[in-house]
Amino acid sequence: NHKPFKVCANLPYYITTPIIMKLLEQKLPIEKIVVMVQKEVADRLSEKPGSKIYGTPSVKLAWYGTAERVGVIGRNVFWPAPNVDSALVLFKRYPGGHAPAADNADGSVVDRETVFRLIDAAFGQRRKTLHAALKKIVPSEAFEKAGIDPTRRGETLTIDEFVALARALDEVFAS
Repeated sequence: NHKPFKVCANLPYYITTPIIMKLLEQKLPIEKIVVMVQKEVADRLSEKPGSKIYGTPSVKLAWYGTAERVGVIGRNVFWPAPNVDSALVLFKRYPGGHAPAADNADGSVVDRETVFRLIDAAFGQRRKTLHAALKKIVPSEAFEKAGIDPTRRGETLTIDEFVALARALDEVFAS
């Protein structure tokens, strides 16, 4: 009946990100997701740009909404005690299902596939500058149009900046 709902789960640690991404990609009317995951995974999912642990999952989740670590569960509360701590992550979905910056003036939305392709390429060669990591798919003039310094690294960009780069890429190829 398309009523908004919430998801609460204790996910297997090794497939946390694929499950969350699959739920979000299905365009289900999910408002919030609360999951218990391995603490290190929680930190990666909720990290902000500029950190060593900010990566593809962090920025791709930011396309759909905001994520924050809201609690830590010590290993001592489980029996037998695991070798890792757990944490709760709260994910709040954007009302439109995507980052507000992805909305174009004409009412369309920047192509998610293009944004995700840029994210994958930027993080695929993490220690390279954006210019070097994206040279096969992003011409220099797209960086200029987006107002992004091509000497930066992928881990410094927000989802809004990846969206701006995708929008600039569309403009360059349209002209």
